[in-house]
Amino acid sequence: MILYEYPFNERVRTYLRLEQLFSRLSVLISRVDALDHHFAIQSIFEIMEVAARADMKSDVLKDIDRHRLHLNAYRGNPAISERVLDDVIGQLDSRFSQLSGLVGKTGQSLTENDWLMAIRSRIGIPGGTCEFDLPAYFHWQHLSPQQRQGDLQRWVQALVPLAEAIALLMKMMRDSGSPHKVMAAGGQFQQNLPQGKTYQLLRLAVDPSQGLIPEISGNRLMLSVRLMRQGADDRLHPAPEDASFELTLCT
Repeated sequence: MILYEYPFNERVRTYLRLEQLFSRLSVLISRVDALDHHFAIQSIFEIMEVAARADMKSDVLKDIDRHRLHLNAYRGNPAISERVLDDVIGQLDSRFSQLSGLVGKTGQSLTENDWLMAIRSRIGIPGGTCEFDLPAYFHWQHLSPQQRQGDLQRWVQALVPLAEAIALLMKMMRDSGSPHKVMAAGGQFQQNLPQGKTYQLLRLAVDPSQGLIPEISGNRLMLSVRLMRQGADDRLHPAPEDASFELTLCT
């Protein structure tokens, strides 16, 4: 199944972008080629750019605190395991203290690294990191993979608290929903969302053998899915047939 996710608000949209960047960064660091490590550094700069929003850190801390208050309300409920509850709340407490302990915005300490900032100032220019522009960076790319990986891991430490906090929040969000199968008649599906309940994330799973691509739109009142198929002209065209997919709404 191919899983598509659609955020219902800007905050979750930012979380998904950061989650994708952290995932890409982890894969690139684990590789040994200098080119992969170049794009790992570029990913670090992209994370810093997204995380530099004035309210980013505050949003994450507020979400962690909201989950803690919500879960603490279940204490004493005989249907809830106290051990599991304590474990989840403990994870939230740990993420909260790690992130709140960072001074300033996420990655701010990296801005004090002149070597990294020299690369950042040129990496957005096409071909701007050539050896005649940044000879020190060119030298670094010829170090052993282990040395480069050590440097990357050291720099990434400034971003780890945010990565772990977002990973936990997204896991809890995804776990809040239950998938169910729906049918798109003539390639179209619409659903009114219940009043008084706020959804954060839509997850849609499509069988890849169908060759269908969903175009998703939604707000707090309604969601709409239009199934498309890529044609020989490389454009998307509406798929006219009935088709089923799995839908999950997460709070």
